[in-house]
Amino acid sequence: MFLGAAVAGTASGVLFAFADDLPQISQLDDYAPGTITRVLGKDGALVGEFATERRVLVTYDQIPQVLRNAIVASEDAAFFTNSGIDVKAIAALGVRRVLGMQRRGGASTITQQLARKLFLTDEVTLDRKIREWLLAIQIDKRFTKAEILTMYCNRMYWGHGAYGVEAASRLYFAKSVKDLNLDEAALIAGLLQGNVRQSPYVDMKAALSRRSYVLSRMASEKFITVEEAEAAKKRPIVTYGDPARVQSVSPYFLESVRTYLEERYGAKDVYEGGLVVKTGLDVDLQRSANRALDKQLRVLDKLRGFRKPTRNVLDKKGTTLDNFRDPRWPRTLAAGDIVPALVMAADAGTIRVRVGQRIGTIGKTGFAWAKRRADELVKAGDLIEVKINRAGADGAFDGDLEQSPGIQGAVLALDNRTGQILAKIGGASFERSQFDRAVQAKRQVGSLFKPFVYTAAIDKGYTAASMLADVPTSFDAGAGQPPYQPQNYDHEFQGPITLRRALELSRNIPAVAMMQALTPPEVIKYPRMLGITTAIPEFLSVAIGAAEGTLLEMTSAYSAYPGQGVRMTPAMVLEVSDREGNVREQYRPEPHNALRADTAYIMTELLHGVVEHGTAVSAKALNWPLGGKTGTTDDNTDAWFIGFDPDITIGVWIGFDQKKTITDKATGTTIALPVWLDIMTSWVERRKKALPGAPKFERPGNVIVVTTPAGPEYFIVGTEPGKGGN
Repeated sequence: MFLGAAVAGTASGVLFAFADDLPQISQLDDYAPGTITRVLGKDGALVGEFATERRVLVTYDQIPQVLRNAIVASEDAAFFTNSGIDVKAIAALGVRRVLGMQRRGGASTITQQLARKLFLTDEVTLDRKIREWLLAIQIDKRFTKAEILTMYCNRMYWGHGAYGVEAASRLYFAKSVKDLNLDEAALIAGLLQGNVRQSPYVDMKAALSRRSYVLSRMASEKFITVEEAEAAKKRPIVTYGDPARVQSVSPYFLESVRTYLEERYGAKDVYEGGLVVKTGLDVDLQRSANRALDKQLRVLDKLRGFRKPTRNVLDKKGTTLDNFRDPRWPRTLAAGDIVPALVMAADAGTIRVRVGQRIGTIGKTGFAWAKRRADELVKAGDLIEVKINRAGADGAFDGDLEQSPGIQGAVLALDNRTGQILAKIGGASFERSQFDRAVQAKRQVGSLFKPFVYTAAIDKGYTAASMLADVPTSFDAGAGQPPYQPQNYDHEFQGPITLRRALELSRNIPAVAMMQALTPPEVIKYPRMLGITTAIPEFLSVAIGAAEGTLLEMTSAYSAYPGQGVRMTPAMVLEVSDREGNVREQYRPEPHNALRADTAYIMTELLHGVVEHGTAVSAKALNWPLGGKTGTTDDNTDAWFIGFDPDITIGVWIGFDQKKTITDKATGTTIALPVWLDIMTSWVERRKKALPGAPKFERPGNVIVVTTPAGPEYFIVGTEPGKGGN
């Protein structure tokens, strides 16, 4: 008794000696811990998050009573009655320390833990402990117990990057904290002392033990009955979250948003400000684009054969086939998943692999495309990719050998009426390359440029029925240069041909001849009006694709055709709000009158003809109002397709970063169009369910239909046959 009193008295004296050298507790009056900035897509779907500490703030009332009880019972049973510190506990600890019964830890109240996390460090010194006591006393005097517990629940770390009880609840149980039950609340409360070490994702036995401790403490403090505690202890821990950082459905888009926000608001607001950023990204459309592009890139990549794995885990000292863990391994496997796998063994006809604790096999059919024996392809310790074909309940699975594509691709989808970016892919893998090929890559556009030539022609009085010559032609290149003699892709000639058919079949000679007739400077005005800012040389070869452009520029330009000549500035961020809900920025659509509405409509119908009768005829099967154009460059290095319906425009590009032939017969039709068609198929299916009928391209009043020898054709009034058209 005397020793305890002496320790307590000594402690009191020391406390006052440190009283003047402490942080100002008044700082907590405006306490606002860093919270997650959330980026939302269309209809509020989560696109991604930015944070230094993954935290979602909650109020006292949003913390369920069962979790409050669990935390108090396990961390500080006297929380609601003590003065921020527990003098009796401190005295008892002092006695144990003096007697050598306890060397470290103990006697920290909830308020002390909060003070330490807010103002101090975790170093184990008497000086730090004394400051912690004093700060805890001051915090207790200034704030209510409810306020202290709320700050504590929002501030503390719960492992795997989760700060605060709301983030912890989402991490471990994929639900809001307000919906936690007894078992879940006890687990979360138990993680406070051990964090990751006692996480069920790391050590299930330790997690069960710690949860049992919390349940026993809750029973001791009469928050639950002994029977309830014992029943809960017998139940297994069932988690529904995933400790791996959630990958964005559109990492290239998310990175563009991050860059924009940092430039506008600064890094602190982005990573700690709890902003809510609304975008127009259509998550379903994005997923369709992801699947379609990945599938095509893998098909094209396999044509070049199998590449030896670049990593063997056994090269690292201390790593074995049994102890290796890959953070990318998913918790569950489903048919169609493509996952990293560790090669355990390989013989002539089978590759045996591991994904987490699951063992799978790749049979001969699964690697037949590589055209070699299994043991010639891989060896034990190699990290490879596997596409899951079947995953059994026993953990066994079988799959096919895959490899990350070396070829690249990009996809961009825009809303014609608002300019909102609905989907975006900047490359085969954001993890391997953050270079955004949808925005940053300037590539030769090939035949995508031809509609600009014919747009100028329609504007100058030519019509869809105007006759052009598809015959061998030499063009004057000027300045003593040899004549320019372009060829058609098939090295054949159609002879006399209508402007419509010249575009539908993507004939080169008529396009160059039209460029010469109109003059390059006059034609180049049109892509400029359509928003293309990349330099365009005044050469005749530009008519058939010598110019460069980005996928964003080209897709935006094409969107003006179904948009009645109006091009909308592409929009990424629609609204930004702060953590209190105050709107800091709101997007207003920016229209640009790029073309006359009648010219735009004629071009829309011409590009519709490309789908109905031309190089994109495979898209006709969708039975939907569509238009578009294929693009192929010399030496088959770049393949494009940009197409639209009345509502959206989608652009696809495929090629290698270092220009080289995709395949000898690669065209926009065979390489890029299949990706576009896959994406558009899912879009059309959704639209058919949502709309009473198919949408229509709006026809201006001064565009009429006239029967010609080739059939019905659209004309701007005054250009129809016999009225002055070229």
